[in-house]
Amino acid sequence: MPIYQAPTRDTRFLINEVIKLESYGNLPGFEDASAEMIDAVIEECGRFNSEVVAPLNQSGDQQGCTRHADGSVTTPDGFKQAYALFREAGWGTLAAPKEWGGQGLPHVLGFMAEEYLASANQSFMMYPGLTAGAVNALLAKGSPEQQATYLPKMISGEWLGTMNLTEPHCGTDLGLIRTRAVPAADGSYSITGTKIFISAGEHDLTDNIIHLVLAKTPDAPESSKGISLFIVPKMLVNADGSLGDRNAVSCGSLEHKMGIKANATCVMNYDGATGWMVGEENKGLAAMFIMMNAARLGVGIQGLAQAEVAYQNAVKYASERRQGRALTGAADPAEKADTLFVHADVRRMLMDAKAFTEGMRAFCTWGALQSDLSHKAATEVERQLADDMISLLTPVIKGYGTDIGFETCVEMQQVFGGHGYIEEWGMSQFVRDARIAQIYEGTNGIQAMDLVGRKLAQNGGRAVQAFFALVDTECAAAKAKPELAALAGQVEAANSELKAATMWLMQNGMMNPNNAGAGAHPYMHIMGIVSLGLMWLKMAEVALARLAEAPADKAFYEAKLVTARYFGERFTPDATSLRVKLAAGCEAMMALPAEAFARG
Repeated sequence: MPIYQAPTRDTRFLINEVIKLESYGNLPGFEDASAEMIDAVIEECGRFNSEVVAPLNQSGDQQGCTRHADGSVTTPDGFKQAYALFREAGWGTLAAPKEWGGQGLPHVLGFMAEEYLASANQSFMMYPGLTAGAVNALLAKGSPEQQATYLPKMISGEWLGTMNLTEPHCGTDLGLIRTRAVPAADGSYSITGTKIFISAGEHDLTDNIIHLVLAKTPDAPESSKGISLFIVPKMLVNADGSLGDRNAVSCGSLEHKMGIKANATCVMNYDGATGWMVGEENKGLAAMFIMMNAARLGVGIQGLAQAEVAYQNAVKYASERRQGRALTGAADPAEKADTLFVHADVRRMLMDAKAFTEGMRAFCTWGALQSDLSHKAATEVERQLADDMISLLTPVIKGYGTDIGFETCVEMQQVFGGHGYIEEWGMSQFVRDARIAQIYEGTNGIQAMDLVGRKLAQNGGRAVQAFFALVDTECAAAKAKPELAALAGQVEAANSELKAATMWLMQNGMMNPNNAGAGAHPYMHIMGIVSLGLMWLKMAEVALARLAEAPADKAFYEAKLVTARYFGERFTPDATSLRVKLAAGCEAMMALPAEAFARG
C-alpha cells in the first residue's frame, strides 16, 4: 500500500525560518500566528491527512463514485466519515474571514493544508477544494443578503460549493455558452442548460451544494461580454436558513476519467432551476475570475502535492529494493545486491524530484505570503508590489508547477521499474491523478498565454520589472557569500535569459502575434526555473546561517545546501535552451496547412 507522511519539517522551515511568518504579527490576520500556534497547526494537519485521509486514496481510486437512478451520487467508502472529521476539525476554515465563521489565519497556512490534503488524497481534496474560491467570489461580488445566507455554512463546511463554466460545445471560449437565465418577477432567474466536467457537482458529503453558474440573460451580447454569474443551490434555502425544496438541478451522468476517480466529476443539468444573480448583469466573467485565480493557485499546489507523495514512495522503494552493484564497487558486500540508491540514474531522478518539490513548496509558500500581503501589508506600495507579484506568478505556479509535477510523478514511477506499472504499488494512480492538473482551471497553454499576453504588459510591465529586480537583488546579496556564489551566478544567468526572452517577445510578439503564442510555453518554464532558483537562494541563505549555529538537526540544513547546488547545476541551464526555442519564432510551427498533418 502506498505511504504518505506530511513533510512537516520542511513546511516549518519555510514558514518559520524562510518567510518568517511570525515577523508579520503587526498586520491584521497575522496576530494569532505565533510560532507555537503555527507549529501546532502544521503538525496536527499533517497527522490528520497522513492517518485519516491518505488511507482512503487507493481504495477510493479502485471503487470510484456511484450515480443512482434518482441522480444522487455516493462517494467511496470512508469518504463521508472522513469529511465529517475534516469539517469538525475546521481544516477548511483556516484562512476564511472571522466575521463569517473562519479562523482568519494567513493564506500561508491555508496553502499548507491544501498541499497536505491533495498529497493524501487529491480526489477527496476536490470536494471542499472549490468552496474557498466560491466564498471569495461571494465576498467580493455577493449582496449582503447572499453573503448572510450562504457564507457561514460554506465556510463551516456544512455546505460545499462548485464552479460551473464548461459546456459540451465550449471550454476555454466561454463566449459560446448556451445556458440561459430568464428573469422572474420575484428577482430570481430560471436557469436552463447543461454544464460538464463539474468537480464535486453531486455527492453525499453535505446536505446542500452551492453551484456558481455562468449563464446569459435573454438580451445579453453573444460574446464573453454577455456572461452573468448566478448562485444556484442544490436545495433551495428558506428565509430562516433551513433547507427547502430540491432545486431543478441534477447530475445527468458521471464522467469516466483517467484519474481522480473518487471525485464525482459530473454532467450537470439545469432544467429551469432557480438562481440569483451575483454582482452585475453581463459582468459574471470578472466575478468568476476571482474564483478561478484562487483555483489556479490550488491546482499548482496539486502539482506539487502529487510529486511529493510520488517522491516519498520512490524513496522508500529505492531504499528497500536491491538490484545490481554500485559502479564503484559493492556498497553493501554482506548482501547479494546493493539498494537502488547506489545507481546514479536513480539518484538523478530522486534528486530532480527533491529539488523540484522543495523548491516548489517554497514558491507556493512565498506566493501565499504575497497573497496575504496584497490585502494586509502596512502600506499601499507594499500591497501593490505583493499584488503585482502574485498576479504575475499565478500562471507560473499553475502551469510550471503542474507540468513539472506530472513529469516528476512519471520519473518516480520509473524508479520502481516494472513494479511502477502495477496498480497495487500505487504509482500509476499518482501519475493519473497528476495529469488532470495540467488541464483544468485553464490548460497550461492558456496559462502561458495569460502570462505572455496579459501579465507581462500590465501596467507597463511593472510587475515583471519588479520581479527582475527582486532576483537581481537576491543574487547580488548571495554573491557576497563564497558558499553561495556559484548558485547565485547560475540563477543570475537564468534571469538574464528570462530578460532576453522578454525583450524578444516585446520586439517580435507585436509584429506577429503567433510569435507570442509559439514562445509562451517555453517562456513560462524559464520563469518557473528562475522562480524556483530565487527560492533556492533564499533557502540556501537560511541554511548557511543556521549551520553556523551548530543546530541539532545539522543534516537537514546540509541537505538543503547540497540540493540547492544540484538545482543550480541541473535546472538553471535549461533556461538557455528554452530561450533558444522561444527565439526560433513561429514560422516553421505555423507553416504547414492543416491537411498536411493527416496521415495516409
